[in-house]
Amino acid sequence: MTAGIVGADAPSWLGIDLGTQSVRAVALSGAGCMLGQGQAKLASRRDGARHEQDPESWWRGTCDAIAQALHGLDGQAIRALAVDGTSGTILLADAALNPLTAGIMYDDVRATAEAEEINAAGAVYFTRFGYGRMQPAWALPKLFWLHRHAAARISGAILLHQTDFINARLAGRVVASDFSNALKTGCDLIAGGWPVTLFTQLGIDHAMLPALARPGSMIGTVAPGVAAALGLSADVKIIAGMTDSCAAQLGAGALAPGSWNCVLGTTLALKGVTKALIRDPAGVMYCHSGPDGFFLPGGASSSGAGILARDFPGADFAALTRAAALRPAPAMFTYPLAGQGERFPFLAPGAKSFCTGTPEDEVQRFGSVLLGLACVERLCFDLVARLGAPIDGQISFTGGAATNDYWTQLRADMLGRDVFRPQNAEPATGMARLAAAGWGGRPVAELAAKMPIAGAVTTHDPARHAALRPTYAEFLRQLQARGWIESGLADFAKTRMDG
Repeated sequence: MTAGIVGADAPSWLGIDLGTQSVRAVALSGAGCMLGQGQAKLASRRDGARHEQDPESWWRGTCDAIAQALHGLDGQAIRALAVDGTSGTILLADAALNPLTAGIMYDDVRATAEAEEINAAGAVYFTRFGYGRMQPAWALPKLFWLHRHAAARISGAILLHQTDFINARLAGRVVASDFSNALKTGCDLIAGGWPVTLFTQLGIDHAMLPALARPGSMIGTVAPGVAAALGLSADVKIIAGMTDSCAAQLGAGALAPGSWNCVLGTTLALKGVTKALIRDPAGVMYCHSGPDGFFLPGGASSSGAGILARDFPGADFAALTRAAALRPAPAMFTYPLAGQGERFPFLAPGAKSFCTGTPEDEVQRFGSVLLGLACVERLCFDLVARLGAPIDGQISFTGGAATNDYWTQLRADMLGRDVFRPQNAEPATGMARLAAAGWGGRPVAELAAKMPIAGAVTTHDPARHAALRPTYAEFLRQLQARGWIESGLADFAKTRMDG
């Protein structure tokens, strides 16, 4: 889809987002206007705890999405690009950039035993890094699993994060990985390197790890042959990107300390901005390194709108929403897990979806899911506040759920906060903005003034916020009764609710 024509004398920027279900590409003008966008579907293989994708499909999808985004445009105007990907997704490749393994996805939890061993060995590192412990879905446990179960493919292999693979294909060689995507592989954000001693202790050859670079820094140039095939000029710069939720954060304009972005799509992710590293002993919240020197704390939940696709196959969600909007908020809620286990705002590997009542019809069942997700989101904010992160800045909502006006109002009322819904806040848009900043060597926050983000504010209803307090109190009680949250978090959440 193309919004206009741009010439080579008007610099423009390309952002690429590798999501779970598709690859998206966006071309932006220097003023931040959408010039073109494209999308290519991706397919997954799921088998119990395993979730894999074919890395070659990422590359094909990237090429297709770029071709669509540049259709009708002068590709010679693109000066730089940046790529984001799903956090913790990795593969092994050979020196010629051929995949030796499948892409092991962000929510693949096969490495449960390996995570426990890594946490025992690396406790001193992870405490210093701020998150205390690694989760099975993180990249380092997956690499350790490959070290044990795919030893033949480890020898001489290169570890690549999802974004690294695409950047390497674009450049025709391996380029540096960004701190953001490397976080869950054990990147030391404080020192800006790898904890080599830990890798040695685990028996993993650190030579297989990529070099590291701060998001927003220039890491390479698109190879001439690749540029020609994509319709780009021969000197398009590759800017180090970020994870997809951090990219959405940039796209939403959450750039100043105290601002937060809630991405609600298949899963829920919360990302904020702080001046200081936020430490979470439980390890469910962690800090990325931002392009402007700030920290980007947050976490990714296993709950989200993905449960709607599972539990309401073929449903008319617009009709269900209209019907739900005509009723009071349901007296029951559903904890919205599409699979097993929760990872944010608390860690409970055995957690399963549950409903606190028996819905009388599909509308009430649908409403209970929307309400449950609003409760999860509020608990996320209670957690980050308890850990000392400021939450007094702008809150933005992005992701597919943000297009649902009724659900957005419910979420705002549950939080008791006005929220901003930006236009074109796709992660790919955030990466196009980062590409522009990186090419010019400017802070992203400074660039924001030249590339303003349009959107609308949803104002919360204080009366509805008060009316939802008993529901949230019951939500906390249910989680505490199941042993999913400890009393300290529950008590803190109740204090904020009463305050």
